[in-house]
Amino acid sequence: MGDNGEIIILSDDDDDHDVSCSDASVLIVEMEDVKKKSDVVLSQSSLDEDLVVTFSRRAEVLPHARYDCSIHPFTATECEVGSPVASNQLICDQCFCYICDKLASACLMWSHSGVCHCNSHKRSDFWNNQRSSSLLGGLKSFNLTLSEIDAHLRHAEVMLQSFRQELNAKFSTFLKGNALPEYGLNLPNQQCLIFDYTNVYEFVSSFLNKADNQDGRAAAIMRLGAAEDFIRHFQRTGGINIQSAMANANEAKRALLQRVVASLQRQMVMADFTSEFIHKLQDFYKRLCFPAELRSLKNCMCVRPWDDVLLVSVLKGQNVSGVRKDKGKKDVLIEQVSIIRLRTELLQRQHRYRELCRYLRVVQTDDSKLFQPVRDLIPFFTCMDGNFTLACSSLFPLVNAPASRFSPLIFHFYLRVFETATAPKLIVIQPVELFCSNATWEPIKDVVPLNRAELVRFALRVQTCCPPIFTDSLCWTSLLRIVNAPGGPALLTALPAPPPQFLMDAKDVTNSILHSTHIQIPRLFQEVYPEQALLLLVTRALALRIIHAPLTPALPVLGTFKENVWALWWLWDSLSFNKERLNAFLEDVTQEMENTAGSPAAVNLYAPQLNGHSQCQLSS
Repeated sequence: MGDNGEIIILSDDDDDHDVSCSDASVLIVEMEDVKKKSDVVLSQSSLDEDLVVTFSRRAEVLPHARYDCSIHPFTATECEVGSPVASNQLICDQCFCYICDKLASACLMWSHSGVCHCNSHKRSDFWNNQRSSSLLGGLKSFNLTLSEIDAHLRHAEVMLQSFRQELNAKFSTFLKGNALPEYGLNLPNQQCLIFDYTNVYEFVSSFLNKADNQDGRAAAIMRLGAAEDFIRHFQRTGGINIQSAMANANEAKRALLQRVVASLQRQMVMADFTSEFIHKLQDFYKRLCFPAELRSLKNCMCVRPWDDVLLVSVLKGQNVSGVRKDKGKKDVLIEQVSIIRLRTELLQRQHRYRELCRYLRVVQTDDSKLFQPVRDLIPFFTCMDGNFTLACSSLFPLVNAPASRFSPLIFHFYLRVFETATAPKLIVIQPVELFCSNATWEPIKDVVPLNRAELVRFALRVQTCCPPIFTDSLCWTSLLRIVNAPGGPALLTALPAPPPQFLMDAKDVTNSILHSTHIQIPRLFQEVYPEQALLLLVTRALALRIIHAPLTPALPVLGTFKENVWALWWLWDSLSFNKERLNAFLEDVTQEMENTAGSPAAVNLYAPQLNGHSQCQLSS
């Protein structure tokens, strides 16, 4: 009992199946305040009573379903619709129709023969289905329950009903065709018609535009409802074809359905739909009648919800094969490329890079050509997860190495990431998107740059497996700048020349390193002169590059040695075993210097060395 002096008695007839439908659901009993008087003395018999009733009155009747009426008894039957049963048609002022969900006095079918809403009640599956059909309307075809319906879905149903009426009118106009003069055509046979689907296509597109602006679930319902209607359309034959993108109904339907599928796939992956709601959308899509020209899109809604058992186990690292057996059935993680791209986008936005790498390693698809660029991003996502060592390894697997498909831009991208431990703030789906000029580069959390030896090893391994990087002059320039300036570009200090014996021994050591499979740099080689050793290793690799084919432009590459001329002379000496290629290279560099207008510094730096060495080679 509250301060207002009322007692509310609720009946729980859902749990107690013995309660009669005539029992009241809610009764309110008001109690009259009684002032306490110190001089009132109760009799001994009154004190001995367990309960004393001081006041009572008839309960106020609240709005209720007819079967809950406390005034008029209700007789429950399973599915009687022919006529009112007993006194079921009698009502009080607060009786509601269970089917229409409005006052019984306003129900037009209350005692109508063949319908008889007065006999409806909640303990009958028949009447429950009638109520759902009445209240859900067009939403019933989606198998939605009343508890799932909100104002947004109600509005979506209203918009769908209006859309269907107008769509039918426009399609009827399309089937009638248009006369030739309406298109400015004058042909001998003026009786021919033109069947142009463009107006229907534009109307459906306009409706889909409206769906894009609705609440998530409402938008999905509107898209599927529209698809259910327009895929039934067909192209009239016998008319004159016009050159218009969407004049043909079959082509226009494919474009519209592809748009619907793309939007729904994105919602299923990106939106916070429940698994139950996703399954209902998928079931509705499967029930659509796909004509022959659209059957290739029939299975496009096979999207696993995020709480799918196999998907969850893969993301958590509990399943590294992407295959699961359940009750003897084999479940394989196979998804469409479009779905893989959507998951890749979302997991990046959520910074779940480790889970994304696990997913991309095991997921399968029927279009490996389109999937390969996405899988090539695994090293980048591994970098974002803060594991540079694993990222380097993932660039060079034994089969199908991502580094083998590098472009010079991608090479420079990874070189910068490994050298600075920074990365651009991007959401990418393919490697070509990595080098966005407007992206802001930020430090990667809890990671340090690769040391110089690892950086050199990475670059040399890429050159070994990727011909475009091996032949590109700018890639060599970038790598040589790193080893010629150990303190960074801002500190261009010369490295002391190592002893002649070290320079002589370095030829055999560097040659052995460069001809190994995985480019392993021995610690012993870097023990005494670590920076000079790395410079000689890259210089030796450059010599092999020059022997392989002409290097153009060469001046930027040679310009990296301006602080370490001793290494440049070591390069000439390394090339001396192939006099023909050395002389050709010197001639190319000399010609390039002559063609470089306004660059006297380069000429002054290289001319004495090149000319002297060239004369020496030619004389020998």
